[in-house]
Amino acid sequence: MTDLKKPAKGPVLFELEDEKTPSPADVPPVPEVDLPIPTGSAMQSVVAITARRPSRLGRWFWGLLVSLVGFVLSVAAYDFVTGLIARNPYLGMGALALLGAFLLVLLALALKEAFALLRLRRVDGLQREVTRALTHQDLGEARLVVAKVERFYAGRAELKWGLTRLTERKPDAFDADALLGMAEAELMVPLDQAALREVEAAARQVATVTAIVPIALADVAAALTSNIRMIRRVAEIYGGRAGTFGSWRLMRAVMTHLVATGAVAVGDDLLGSLAGGGVLSKLSRRFGEGVVNGALTARVGVAAIEVCRPIPFVVTSRPSVTHIVKRALTGLFGAKG
Repeated sequence: MTDLKKPAKGPVLFELEDEKTPSPADVPPVPEVDLPIPTGSAMQSVVAITARRPSRLGRWFWGLLVSLVGFVLSVAAYDFVTGLIARNPYLGMGALALLGAFLLVLLALALKEAFALLRLRRVDGLQREVTRALTHQDLGEARLVVAKVERFYAGRAELKWGLTRLTERKPDAFDADALLGMAEAELMVPLDQAALREVEAAARQVATVTAIVPIALADVAAALTSNIRMIRRVAEIYGGRAGTFGSWRLMRAVMTHLVATGAVAVGDDLLGSLAGGGVLSKLSRRFGEGVVNGALTARVGVAAIEVCRPIPFVVTSRPSVTHIVKRALTGLFGAKG
């Protein structure tokens, strides 16, 4: 009987004499993907749309188009009502009453828009007068403009304590800077806090939509609507009641201010100062874009505060965009404040 060798139990070890065992240290590093720096394309598009001044030919086109459409609709409504009265007087009178009610509502809306524009012009006038008083260093001129600011905010319940304090402290001011600084500290600081909360909320919303909504142009639409709403709320906080046309006028004024000061550019320093912005741009392009769009929204909010504030920054410092964005985006993308 043949003696068969039993197979070995357990693992079998093969000796490699000439080949070198590879080491993890010898493996070449994984090449880093060179992702482009986020530029905030949505906010850049919003700035380009709103800051662009329409041409004279374009204004004539839209003005004539609105006039023509209004004329055609008016004639059609007149013919419809008169024809209906001729056929059935009761139905015609009902249609005439509805048309009259519509025209009354339209007139009320027009008056509201006109009042809102006048209110915004009043804020602009106060801002110019304060700047003149600061430039001339005239105490009498400063007292006059502070009295106008007090009358402007006389009906605001949240500023009642500040107005009382300002009345008590005004006799202690002996120069224009001190008097306007008192007015700013007592009246503007509480309004600044409310305005900054609106700016933070808008920056958070724009950053979130940009990061999680992949639909094309959705980030542009969200940025445009959020910025218009933010600017309108900031204007209302400082006393300007912006209607539909007033909101668009404010939006254009703020964006023109940003373009003129060069504050719409995005650099590496901005990404480095934000909460994890640079890291997020490496992990996800959309997260990086969300952070930058939020930062640009905060810049728009600071510009809106400067445009809508009746008293410019005298004794208080201008809000920091980096601080606003850190407060708005802390925890949103897992960032550390």
